[in-house]
Order: sequence, then structure tokens, then C-alpha cells
Amino acid sequence: MAAGLGEKLVIDGVSRVFSGVRGGAPTRAVEPVRLAVAENDFITILGPSGCGKSTLLRIVAGLDRPSAGRVLLDGRPVTRPGPDRGMVFQSYTLFPWLTVTDNIAFGLREKGVPAAQRREIIAAYVEKVGLRGFENHYPKQLSGGMQQRTAIARALANDPEILLLDEPFGALDNQTRGLMQELLLGIWERERKTVLFVTHDIEEAIFLASRVVVMTARPGRIKAEVPVDLPHPRDYRMKTSPQFSELKARLTEEIRAEAVLAAAAH
Repeated sequence: MAAGLGEKLVIDGVSRVFSGVRGGAPTRAVEPVRLAVAENDFITILGPSGCGKSTLLRIVAGLDRPSAGRVLLDGRPVTRPGPDRGMVFQSYTLFPWLTVTDNIAFGLREKGVPAAQRREIIAAYVEKVGLRGFENHYPKQLSGGMQQRTAIARALANDPEILLLDEPFGALDNQTRGLMQELLLGIWERERKTVLFVTHDIEEAIFLASRVVVMTARPGRIKAEVPVDLPHPRDYRMKTSPQFSELKARLTEEIRAEAVLAAAAH
């Protein structure tokens, strides 16, 4: 599968097998996966727990190596982590000894961005994620939602080619989660970054995506790709629309079938 016109990211026959513990049988986490992601696409990867979603994202990030296949970003093979990919995890992975400003500045400093330019970029992203007034706070002084705002700002400030998010709102309460979804989508609507977002929440997958990729129970492979033709800009009221409900019903059936298979395998 070669990169085609307009394809930002190509996951080309990627599989991942983990060695067995103490001579046990190996675990097939991901079966060969083929997925092309276009420039400016917002793709959500949806699937039951343990289906290999996060493993696949870590391979794209260069944090894990595939057992077979390859990942191409702008036609170049991904072999290690790099600043062209911004990663946001479910756990709050901020540096606890750094303020909001210094956490956001971290990647910019590593790249050697001059101080005056750094200050401009940091101020812009503090504004975009709604953290004005908290620039000098440390992570322990922030709520979970504010920590994730900081993590998203840190990833975006580095101007990555693609943003990778691994269930970033999974630990938040429902109200905060909904607000964070709108915040991220608003930034995407303005900046049109290419985004790959892993979730097991069906409503979240639909609300954010231009396309939902459904994975099977482990070993994970792509079961369905569902386009989301809901208009932009989107807000929380869209979640009660008939079109949203139809998509939710279809994806609920897809995921429920996989969850039943996963349960039967244990």
C-alpha cells in the first residue's frame, strides 16, 4: 500500500505480536491493519477494551515497533518518536516540577525556538485552551481537565504534522469531558490538523470525527470505516439530532457484537 495523493498517514499491513510471559503463548494484539488518513482528517478509532487501539497508536507514535508492516508519515517510514507527531495520553503526563508555561514551552525549547517566539506561541495556546491566569500554576494545582488542556497545548505548540490522542478524556467526569471535546473540536475546526484519536466512547467517536474506524475484539483489525457527515461547527446539541442517533445506533451494534465476542473468549 503506497501513499496516495493527499494521504498524510498510511498504516500499511501493521500487526503486533507480544511474546508470551515465561514461555507462555504469544499474544496477537493487532492483526494486519491497513488505514490511510488524509491531510486534515479527524479519525477516531473505536473498539472494545483490549482490542489493540492504543497499541496501534503507539506504533504510529514510534513508541512501539510493529511485528510486521510499516507506518508512513508524508511518505517517510516511522521508526522512532519525533516532533512531527504530538501525543496526548489518558494519564496526565505533564512534568510536575514545571509550570503550565514551562510545560507548554518544553518542546519549543528542545527545538531551539528563540525565547521571544516561544513567548508568542505559548501565549497563543494558553488563550486557545482557556488557561489564561494559570500560566504560573503547577500541575498539582490544576484540575484534571486543566491538566489535559495543558497537555493538548504542549502537543499543538510544537506544530506537529499529526496529533495522536489516546483516550485523553477517559479519566474526566462527563461534564468536563463534554467541554473538552468541544474545546478540541473547536481548535481542529480552526487549525485543521490531522488527528488520530483513540476512544471506547461511541458518542465521543461520532462527535469528533470525520470518519470512525471500528476495530474488532483482540486480535484487533479494522471491521468498519464509517464516515460522519455531520456539519461543522459542531456543539453538544448535535448529540440529540436524528442523524447523530442513527450513527450511534449503527456503531453500538458494531461494538456490542465485538464486546460479546471478547467476553466469550475469556
